[in-house]
Amino acid sequence: MILYTYKKGSDNMLTEKRYEKILEMLNEKSVLTVKEITQALRSSDATTRRDLQALDNMGKLKKVHGGAAKIENSSFIKKEEDIITRENINKEEKDKIGKKAASLIEENDFIYLDAGTSTGAMIKYITAKNVTFVTNGLYHALTLSKMGYKVFITSGEAREITGSVVGSEAVKSLVKYNFTKGFFGTNGIDIKAGYTTYAEKEALIKGAAIKKGKEAFILSDDSKFNKIAPITFANIKDAVIITSSDVNNSFKGKTKILEAK
Repeated sequence: MILYTYKKGSDNMLTEKRYEKILEMLNEKSVLTVKEITQALRSSDATTRRDLQALDNMGKLKKVHGGAAKIENSSFIKKEEDIITRENINKEEKDKIGKKAASLIEENDFIYLDAGTSTGAMIKYITAKNVTFVTNGLYHALTLSKMGYKVFITSGEAREITGSVVGSEAVKSLVKYNFTKGFFGTNGIDIKAGYTTYAEKEALIKGAAIKKGKEAFILSDDSKFNKIAPITFANIKDAVIITSSDVNNSFKGKTKILEAK
């Protein structure tokens, strides 16, 4: 372990500098005791405990009895991947989820289909007859139309990174509709934060469409659970989750969960 050369009792060392050194130490060793940190930084136990509590509050580490542990995977998602990149992430899992979701579509349904790769994975499995779709997905609209379905696409602003149509005009275009079912993607699922996404314009149309449906389904692979993107578009109880993963017990009882096998 690195021993930093600060004078004994140097609690006046800049707080930010102490935080930086503690996190550096955790990168080398995933669990540290208060004693180890105190000795390395030449600070007091009280200062170290305060620092650990502050870093825990910021989500930088996990405060444990007598010390701290490194957080291997932060719950906050910082980067939005483009649709081409996301299409190849967890493809097999998305395929299972898509097949399960498609099986829920029945004859004469009036469906809202959200843009995205998770909802896109269900299209090839749709077999129900006389179904009408409304979508904000540019690629979804073309594919469904080629399959012979009647498709309405929302008006609004085209967003290249997600292949979606978003904005206030897109939201307004949903007002007249009442869907039997809606299928949605998400960037994160968290019990407190709910279903989250990156862009406010995406969140607005997702939230509006969920409210216009009799039933709402969130399609999510394992990577989305316990993750939080910047903007919430619905609460956890507002939709049924379709997933192929063994969901953590903390989510069970919060909303209905359908497992795709």
